[in-house]
Parts: sequence; C-alpha cells; structure tokens
Amino acid sequence: MTEREFDIIDELYFVTSFRQLADALNLPLEELSAGLQALARQGYIKCFYPDPDTEVEYNPVNFNQQCAQYYYLATKKGLMIHNSR
Repeated sequence: MTEREFDIIDELYFVTSFRQLADALNLPLEELSAGLQALARQGYIKCFYPDPDTEVEYNPVNFNQQCAQYYYLATKKGLMIHNSR
C-alpha cells in the first residue's frame, strides 16, 4: 500500500463523499481519483451511489467519469491492511 493509499483509507472508517475526501486530504482530484481506483481494484474500499447506503460494484471502465459522485468506505480487508502497517 502506497503512502497516498494509506492516507485515503485513513479517512474511510466511515462513509465519506469524494468532496469530503478531497477537502480532508488536500490532493489534486486526479491523484485522489487514481488512489481510489487503485484501492477499489484491490478490494480495499467500497463505492456507494447515489446515496451513502446504496453500494455499487466497482467498474474500471467508467470509474474516472463517476468517481466524484460516489461515497466511499474502507472494507474489512482494507482496514486490516491499513492497521497492520
């Protein structure tokens, strides 16, 4: 897990919107999007849309176009990796 991915997961103990993540982490949006995509691809985070209660399956084809509309939450697997560091 990269330092950026570690910092992202650190913010995802609770369901969090893309905008909240961007504000908390102070990352360029492209960098945040790339980090979220890497975490989703590894199964370390879940995506929710259109509200924080409706989980959607990670789709790498259109993730970049939709990621700013999603909410995110670390998975058990992601938290275990994060906390074992």
